[in-house]
Amino acid sequence: MHALRRLWHDTAGGLPATFWYLWAGLLINRAGAFAMLFLSLYLTDVRGASIGLAGTVVGAYGAGGAAGVLLGGVLADRWGRRSTLLAAHLSTVALMVALAFSQHLLLIAVLSALVGVVHSMPSPAFVAAIVDVVPAERRSRAFNLQFWAFNLGMAVASLLAGVLAEASFTALFLVDAGATLTAAAVIGWKVPETLRPADSAPATRASLRPRRPGLHTALTDRTFLVFVGLTFVLAVLTMQTSTIMPLAMRADGLGPSAYGLVVALGGALIVIGQLFVPRLIDRHHKDVVLAASTALLALGFGVLVVADELAVYLGAAAVWTIGSMLAAPPNAQINADLAPPQLRARYQAVFYLTFPAAAFVAPTLGGVSLQHLGDRHWLLVGGLGLAAAVGHLVAGPPRERHVAALRREQTPSPAPHDPRHGKAPTTAQRS
Repeated sequence: MHALRRLWHDTAGGLPATFWYLWAGLLINRAGAFAMLFLSLYLTDVRGASIGLAGTVVGAYGAGGAAGVLLGGVLADRWGRRSTLLAAHLSTVALMVALAFSQHLLLIAVLSALVGVVHSMPSPAFVAAIVDVVPAERRSRAFNLQFWAFNLGMAVASLLAGVLAEASFTALFLVDAGATLTAAAVIGWKVPETLRPADSAPATRASLRPRRPGLHTALTDRTFLVFVGLTFVLAVLTMQTSTIMPLAMRADGLGPSAYGLVVALGGALIVIGQLFVPRLIDRHHKDVVLAASTALLALGFGVLVVADELAVYLGAAAVWTIGSMLAAPPNAQINADLAPPQLRARYQAVFYLTFPAAAFVAPTLGGVSLQHLGDRHWLLVGGLGLAAAVGHLVAGPPRERHVAALRREQTPSPAPHDPRHGKAPTTAQRS
């Protein structure tokens, strides 16, 4: 019993109620958010699109997401976290219903791009709200639980989606819309606005940052952009599971239910093991953990060069899932460390831009690569991952020095001591 209480304290203790409502909203959303996972199969099997055209339409979803994540970051810092979350969720509901009944490929491509916009808008607002309400010393466990909820929802979604895809692709979009509406209800009912006026105020003159900081600050922060670039590679690798891998599995004679099982395995492993990750990685430097995790992703996808049976896909999924599990907490913590409070959502937006960007690059280039290279496509993916692993080892030490400098900059200077009394002067004395 003591061991269970200790595990609970280490993984979930001390987190505020608002975090848990955000967590619940994310979990509900992810449990029903499976329609876009099967978009490439829907386009090829139901709408008769070629592999190349399907990759382009799925890429439109990623292109829309690139704009949406930046829009979400700016709105979350200016308009508020809660308002941004509600607007994005309700817009998603309407677009999913429209997508369910659309038949023309051009209209589907346009709607996919718009869904990409509203799907990506909540990401910076979710994380910025978590950083707003969770004390710094507990954020690592909060990010770990966020990743756990995301993948628990994905595991449920994948199992349901495999069954629904066999019966009706239209049902995929409608159930997705229903889950999104439920998540919006939880957020609207229980999550207050977490953006404080002090966080939205511009930096002071004493700050080393611009007086009127904005999105350009994040886009010109070289240390941050190196980290974002390495995360982009990780996102391209991860995106293979929802864009290119289902096409490769179909070429090997495996259907949607087999694909759903592979994705569900990854989610199940995360649900079982993610809670133990903090104990495993806390004693190691973040750059070493990220290098090891990216190398595991490279190995897992590289193995697919010889995959032609479900068992091989399942084994490879176990390897790259462990890599994803190890990467989640340090990735989120580094992102939070690099972001100044008044630009919290904007930095999150630039960071999360890697995922819709990868959602565009992975299917657009990956579809062509798979079509012309066949199984050798996976060697290319593995090599890219190994290069990123080396990049983490090189970029880690200077990034840690940069974070230490930011903390010194943001820490208020101690009040001067009154030599007559041996203590800091009071407000009245200073005035």
